[in-house]
Amino acid sequence: MRYTKRVITPICLMAGALLCLSGCATSRAPEYSRPAPPVPAEWPKEPASPADVAKAGQKAMADIPWQEFFVDRKLQRLIELALKNNRDLRVAALNIERSRALYQIRRSDLLPKVDASASGTFQRLPEDFSGTGRARTVDQYSVGLGISSYELDLFGRVQSLKDQALEQYLATEQARTAVQISLVSQVAAAYLTLAADRERLQLARETLTSQRESYKLIGSRFEAGVSSALDLHQAQTSVDAARVDIARFTTLVAQDENALDLVVGSKVEADLLPQTLSETLTPLKAIAPGLPSEVLLRRPDILQAENLLKGANANIGAARAAFFPRITLVSSVGLGSSELSGLFSAGSLAWSFAPRISLPIFDGGSNRANLTVAEADRDIAVARYEQAIQTAFREVADALAQRGTIDDQLAAQHSLTGATAESYRLSQARYEKGISSYLTVLDSQRSLYGAQQNLIGIRLSRLTNLVTLYKVLGGGGI
Repeated sequence: MRYTKRVITPICLMAGALLCLSGCATSRAPEYSRPAPPVPAEWPKEPASPADVAKAGQKAMADIPWQEFFVDRKLQRLIELALKNNRDLRVAALNIERSRALYQIRRSDLLPKVDASASGTFQRLPEDFSGTGRARTVDQYSVGLGISSYELDLFGRVQSLKDQALEQYLATEQARTAVQISLVSQVAAAYLTLAADRERLQLARETLTSQRESYKLIGSRFEAGVSSALDLHQAQTSVDAARVDIARFTTLVAQDENALDLVVGSKVEADLLPQTLSETLTPLKAIAPGLPSEVLLRRPDILQAENLLKGANANIGAARAAFFPRITLVSSVGLGSSELSGLFSAGSLAWSFAPRISLPIFDGGSNRANLTVAEADRDIAVARYEQAIQTAFREVADALAQRGTIDDQLAAQHSLTGATAESYRLSQARYEKGISSYLTVLDSQRSLYGAQQNLIGIRLSRLTNLVTLYKVLGGGGI
């Protein structure tokens, strides 16, 4: 037993000292500093911009749960189904699991891997090799514990690779959040588009019914000799135009339903579909964008770009550490015997300790090139991070610009629709009294129909603008 203590104690002390040195290693990666956002400190000041974009006491978009923003019950149910069934979101979640596993692999490299082993060897030695002049059989049995090829991270190479894997994992989490926010907005946009096209189809059907009644009336007047053949054929053009629109909007409604099925990830039940856009005039909540830097830096795609930048920065540390020596530790301790019964007897102790040091002397410039690649990757990541911020700023500014004019546009379209409706009523009355031709009635009817369709389109634009703001301001409460 005294022999055992004298042998094992130095090995343990040496291994422990090396492990402590490995634990004290510092990363050789450059100190990370977040680049300044390459955008103005405030949103553009334009006459069209809304005056109440940041009222005191309002929550920022990133702090509003989607359940509070999309208040329509049917829409909420569709969003819940999409979050459960959508395949893009499922792929993003699986990417997170993959990145988490890769990070665990890198993290495990910081610790030695201890393996238990047991083996038996049976060998027959010929006369020339036995040393005794007679052939003999050799049996060997052994059990033990060992550390195989453990790198002592004295210069932070493994630590840098672990940090890079961590940032990659965090980036995939942000990517999943971005996909989720985009998915919520896609469901809402598809829902509103279907509602608008269904209302357009309903308007076309009502117009067809009205034009058929007018056509019958003019046909009676034509047979009585009161109206001309021109009036009759002009009335026929209105009927046929309405029929064309019905066919077109019927196709659009079917395509909208297919698009909604795709984004939800399953067939949407009929009772969850909107009937008209009038049902969803107030399904969304008001938004306070806040300051650009505060808003943009909280967007998940910006956070994802920053995580990738941090990962590229950490990768420089691994490339720098490649210029320094690498120390690899291989050791084992156990028991060995030529007989199975003597495996655990006194004197059967066996051990080995084989540290290996490799120092790069000439590598043809590969280490220098790897460092150059890592630094270039970091610079590329900086440019992509800044580009992501600029793109986000432009998206929000565009949405705010539309928001500043959409209410005025909607009010003007309401007034225009009312005026054209009155013009149509008066032209109809003048035609019936024989004061005006039917062409005036036809022009008024077409103007009214176009104004009503445009009104639906502007109402849709107003609601989809709020959905766009939800997305570009970073969503919230996912």
